[in-house]
Amino acid sequence: MTESSFPNAGARRTRNKLRLAYFVSHPIQYQSPLLRKIAQEPDIDLTVFFSSDISVRSNGYTDQEFKIRVKWDTPLLDGFKYEFLPAIYGRDGIAFAKPINVGIMRRLRVGHFDAVWLHGYNTLTNLQAMSAAHCLNIPVLMRAESTLHDRPRSGIKLAFKRLFFTFLRSNVSAILTIGTANNLYWKHYLDSRIPLFPCYYAVDNDYFQSSCSTASECRENFRRFLGLEAGRPVILFAAKLIRRKRCIDLLNAFLQLSITTALFPTPYLLIVGDGEERAALELVATQAHSIDVRFLGFRNQSELPQLYDLCDVFVLPSVDEPWGLAVNEVMNAGRAVIVSDEVGCQKDLVHHNVNGRVIRARNVHSLAESLRIVLECEQMRRDMGAQSLRIIQDFSFGQNIAGIRQALQVLVPGFSARCSQ
Repeated sequence: MTESSFPNAGARRTRNKLRLAYFVSHPIQYQSPLLRKIAQEPDIDLTVFFSSDISVRSNGYTDQEFKIRVKWDTPLLDGFKYEFLPAIYGRDGIAFAKPINVGIMRRLRVGHFDAVWLHGYNTLTNLQAMSAAHCLNIPVLMRAESTLHDRPRSGIKLAFKRLFFTFLRSNVSAILTIGTANNLYWKHYLDSRIPLFPCYYAVDNDYFQSSCSTASECRENFRRFLGLEAGRPVILFAAKLIRRKRCIDLLNAFLQLSITTALFPTPYLLIVGDGEERAALELVATQAHSIDVRFLGFRNQSELPQLYDLCDVFVLPSVDEPWGLAVNEVMNAGRAVIVSDEVGCQKDLVHHNVNGRVIRARNVHSLAESLRIVLECEQMRRDMGAQSLRIIQDFSFGQNIAGIRQALQVLVPGFSARCSQ
């Protein structure tokens, strides 16, 4: 893609700032800190367009996977300009056609935007925004989570997907990749002439490192608050209790380990989260008569650093996991991590036998063995944690902004020259 591909964009470049429109389904706790950082860039004028306000309503909302009402305890709308798009249908849900938003073409036209950035292609609103930007000759950046190990599809669905990507290739100007697995996905499906720019998934490293450091000062008090004995290792799972997260594999591996291996001190397994699988998981633990498995329920964002600091090893054995941002978070606490080979971030964040272990998805025996290896040696855990902290430094909001800027410099005439001044 070259500057000449968007001649009208050059005519728009008469202001001091590049005007960037970002379309996303709803305020997302992981994204708000990044949006605040972008809004602080001196030469980028960011406006965020939300399809729905469902996640910031005063009385909270019912998360369909947590199966509970959620009200986030961190600010989701502070520090950047935003608008909630008008909706004519489906205001209370998030799905492909919920909500149905209107006025997108007019908003892009009157806003004189230089570029449009879309989070995902699986909503009607984002497809509308993509088509409107194409009609207005505005370059489109796409960032989505897909990987090639996604769930299996029928032949009809795959044929439709190939047809859909014909449309996508004609309407997307550049891709922001969230990681190595995502990069491979785009290379598989898109024309090589559409450039890819790294914008790997990240969290607010400064916040989590600072919060985990503060939590360490009260670690033993927190341990006692949870009713845990001092000196015993802690295995942590923190995610939605839904089938694809495979918490059942971790629970079975832990129970298997308890029977076959005489670990001393005996570890705890803390399961943080809620969802449709919780009752079944609790039943398995009860039938095994295990008093070392604790279900802590849903914990809000501000509560997670205490749990990350408390744990000795963090486990995410998911299947079909696009990334796994909890892994970023716990690595900022300097902890060893064990993930399955279907967790999207493992190719980038988890180096086998360096800062953790990578096991085959759904392999309970392999997971139990990895737990044994990590738990048997405290020094190994410490060394792995130090490597986690080192690795995570390269996955930051600064890197995200650099990738976005690289894409904009290629697509928007005049932006590159002004950035170099």
